[in-house]
Amino acid sequence: FLDKPYQELDFTKTENNIVRCPDETTAEKMITRIKEIRKEGDTIGGTIMCVAQNVPVGLGEPIFHKLHAQLGNAMLSINAVKGFEFGSGFCGAKMKGSEHNDIFNADGTTDSNLSGGIQGGISNGMDIYFRVAFKPVATIMSSQQTINSENEITEITGKGRHDPCVVPRAVPIIEAMTALVLADYWLLNKTRKI
Repeated sequence: FLDKPYQELDFTKTENNIVRCPDETTAEKMITRIKEIRKEGDTIGGTIMCVAQNVPVGLGEPIFHKLHAQLGNAMLSINAVKGFEFGSGFCGAKMKGSEHNDIFNADGTTDSNLSGGIQGGISNGMDIYFRVAFKPVATIMSSQQTINSENEITEITGKGRHDPCVVPRAVPIIEAMTALVLADYWLLNKTRKI
């Protein structure tokens, strides 16, 4: 994982390297690790953090069509995705309410934004952020045990061109799916004012 708060990153640098990481030091480590994994004939998974900024207040619903639920639905429909963590995510499960509650300021911002920009299923005007976990690609170039159609133990080795890690290719997919969900909710919000 990138050990920096997203607020310290320059997202304009995301496309400056082949792994689409806005932090140069972390990008170099990722590139090295993916090359090592490829040489081993194996694959590796990873996570992508997505941040949506300047989202208007009031998108979403409090019960059946919560904004974060629809973002999760969209992300989990992407091939190879195995996890979705919103706001403070699993770290929030270890906190007390007094530590986790987002305290609102007079200007409408919050001090911590541990809610990830959505409270009660509705956007609160703060940055929306979440992480998406990708599994390793199943086809590997080293031998592994399997069974054949006669239920006999055999070995299989992948052939052809396969990515050792899908994470770099998935960044624009995450961005597009996020944009689709937010645009849909923005349009729904506009229809309620008719």
